[in-house]
Amino acid sequence: MFNNTDKRYNQYSAHLKNKFGVKVYKITLDAGFSCPNRDGTISTGGCIFCDEGGSFSKAHSNILPIAQQVEVGIKNLSERFKAEKFMSYFQAYSNTYKPVKELEKIYNNALKNDKIVGISIGTRPDCVDNEKLDLISTYKNDYYTWIEYGLQSIHDKTLKFINRGHDYDCFLKAYEKTKERGINVCVHVIIGMWETHEEIMETAQKLGELGIDGVKIHMLCALKNTKLAQMYQDGEVKFMDEDEYVNCVCDFLEYLPPQTTIHRLAGNGLKTELIAPLWLGAKFDCLNKIDKEFIKRNSYQGLKYIYN
Repeated sequence: MFNNTDKRYNQYSAHLKNKFGVKVYKITLDAGFSCPNRDGTISTGGCIFCDEGGSFSKAHSNILPIAQQVEVGIKNLSERFKAEKFMSYFQAYSNTYKPVKELEKIYNNALKNDKIVGISIGTRPDCVDNEKLDLISTYKNDYYTWIEYGLQSIHDKTLKFINRGHDYDCFLKAYEKTKERGINVCVHVIIGMWETHEEIMETAQKLGELGIDGVKIHMLCALKNTKLAQMYQDGEVKFMDEDEYVNCVCDFLEYLPPQTTIHRLAGNGLKTELIAPLWLGAKFDCLNKIDKEFIKRNSYQGLKYIYN
């Protein structure tokens, strides 16, 4: 059991409530960032699964200043979920992909409200350097500070196939520099990318060896206006069914350390943008099945984790 809940994995939302004593919700922010894998710096077209929103939930418009996006987010989440504390979450595209002076202004504007207790910055491992990481590390004493790196897989063949634009070694170098500065790291992985079950578990085992602070697991899915959607329509790709995904997620979590917080297990993209697999639209059904599978196995996160 984790965080005084009946969950058999270290659920991030419960971890936050346990840490701060109240419900804490992420406010998704869009600061108008781009991505080197979409603007032609690395390649054109971006990752095959990424839509025009850059994996953004589209809760707000970047037409609004960041400070105003924060205020709107606090108001909405307070009314809807009775949230009391919040984290500013830079989600859309690569949120370190600007000069450091601009980044400082953007991040500072996201932290002005006294109800903000943390900051989480989603980016790519090839979009950080020492100067940017030094800036982000200045927030850690006053705010719960995270960087979320889109890794997706440790296998370079997979990263190349999805047109990721960086390799696993690039992630390792960024991860080492980030941890040297005491910044929490959440790693995004995708299940279902033309990999064998063994290859997927190799990613889980490697993240376990690294002692990753947090993991966000996504199911490969086709969203409108993506290359992956076209591949699906052309019959070039077949997605996992829900039961297969549930079993794979439980297997994955068994290899992670118990202290690794789990930020996401189900749900991908807006329902209006989702083409396939359609079962992803029923997020809570999938989460309930994961809970039931762990009970059925009499298992839990960390069961197969090997302590060094």
